[in-house]
Amino acid sequence: MNEGRRRAGRPAVLTTERVVTAAIEVLDAEGLDALTMRRLGARLGVAAMSLYRHVPNREALLAEVVNRLFTEAMTGHAPDAAWQRALAGFAVAYRRVLLAHPQAVPLLATHPVDVDLGIELLTELLTRFEAVGIARCEAITAVQSVTVYVLGHALAQVGTPPAPGDEAAAAFFDQWFDTGLSAMVTGFEHKLAD
Repeated sequence: MNEGRRRAGRPAVLTTERVVTAAIEVLDAEGLDALTMRRLGARLGVAAMSLYRHVPNREALLAEVVNRLFTEAMTGHAPDAAWQRALAGFAVAYRRVLLAHPQAVPLLATHPVDVDLGIELLTELLTRFEAVGIARCEAITAVQSVTVYVLGHALAQVGTPPAPGDEAAAAFFDQWFDTGLSAMVTGFEHKLAD
């Protein structure tokens, strides 16, 4: 028997990773309301009850999705040496992931990233602030404020997305985002210089 093929009738091995990946696929294709344990089980070809070995309930599943998408935003993101550019780069990377998963934006806007995971993923960014003597609590405030701005802007954009091919509308959202982000970073630059 070919080792690369499963025996007929035998379900694929489930992992938390596979469950979360499938959850994001359902979310992207059908929206948050469609993301039920039953729907997810159907997508994976298993009974919904088997999912509970990997996530205890839907809320835990949503938390895993939020954490995965935030991790995706931070993967490969190397902050610039200057905290101002590092903060702006973080915002751009996060927005990119949000716009790649528009159905997930309301979820990320209402479900916080796990605090410990967030701090771990943002350590490099936070050290850019600390390198110039900015206290960690002030750096966290700046990062959280920019995060909320990115989420709010993404909500506005996915709530009234430009029509496919509407370059002017897409450019408007980009210009609006860039202008607001620049104002926020400049504001923190002045505030943190005091």
